[in-house]
Amino acid sequence: MSHSAAGEPPTGRRAGPADTATFAEADWGLLVRLPGQVMVAAASAGPDDPRLMVGESLAGLEGIAAGRAFDSDLVRAVVAAIYAESADPHPLVDRRDPARRAAATLSACRRAVAILAEHADPADSAAYRQWVQSVAVRVCRAGEDVAPVARLGPVRRTGFLGELRRALALG
Repeated sequence: MSHSAAGEPPTGRRAGPADTATFAEADWGLLVRLPGQVMVAAASAGPDDPRLMVGESLAGLEGIAAGRAFDSDLVRAVVAAIYAESADPHPLVDRRDPARRAAATLSACRRAVAILAEHADPADSAAYRQWVQSVAVRVCRAGEDVAPVARLGPVRRTGFLGELRRALALG
């Protein structure tokens, strides 16, 4: 059960872990971008306070890196792809609009769930979805540690985390 990081097969499809079917390039790209997208959306769910940015960003990056230790070839392959990928110069959503960002992120989560249901081993699917959720939880906790009394922050974050949990089909 391993993922080859040595380029794409000639068919234009990216191979997944040995126990899963192959992912279309666009589907694989969504799975690779989603943790970062969730990290940004979770940070946006809190108060607009520049003091939070560093702590939330570090917490999100730590959450993504924690995927290296998951007992899932799929999660480890996605983390490896994240570290191997250069920054995307074209953001998926307008960074100035947190509501639009959250909606786009939740939609991407629902798409990822469908992709995983179709192509991934159920255990890898569950591990991936739980890992993505854990990234958001880390970001939200970091924001609360810096500004625990910020108005509306905890309420918006809790709402976002609940919507994220549902979009990832975790409850």
